Amino acid sequence: MKTFVTTTATVERDWWVIDAQGLRLGRLATEVASLLKGKHKPYFAPYLDCGDHVVVINADKIQLSGAKAEKKVYYHHSGYPGGLRESKFLEMMEKHPERAVELAIKGMLPKNRLGRQMFRKLKVYAGPSHPHTAQQPTVLDLSNRIKAS
Repeated sequence: MKTFVTTTATVERDWWVIDAQGLRLGRLATEVASLLKGKHKPYFAPYLDCGDHVVVINADKIQLSGAKAEKKVYYHHSGYPGGLRESKFLEMMEKHPERAVELAIKGMLPKNRLGRQMFRKLKVYAGPSHPHTAQQPTVLDLSNRIKAS
């Protein structure tokens, strides 16, 4: 018998569309991160990017549980002394609703060049439309796996 070793030539990438309307942010992020890593495939290898392309629509309709919507704070630094900036979740949802979903998913990917390569396959849109219809993405319904209520 021969041992099968996954290479980049054997990886097949699919396209998925996920509607984030009414879903919890963290629950959605874990499912999307798993798809981006490729953990659902039988030939998954932790040292390769085996994942699929994921398009998330309706990012502006994502939910948080409890009082996190008022209390959750995002931090970033400009690189200059005293340049720590903060923004609340509600402010981010008004200005850049895609960014909240992207940051949640990015935090669940590896922190190296492999994780950055996986993150490039993620597309997040605030509204219900996306420009990736030519790739014929498959709609993935997570509402039965993720309970929002």
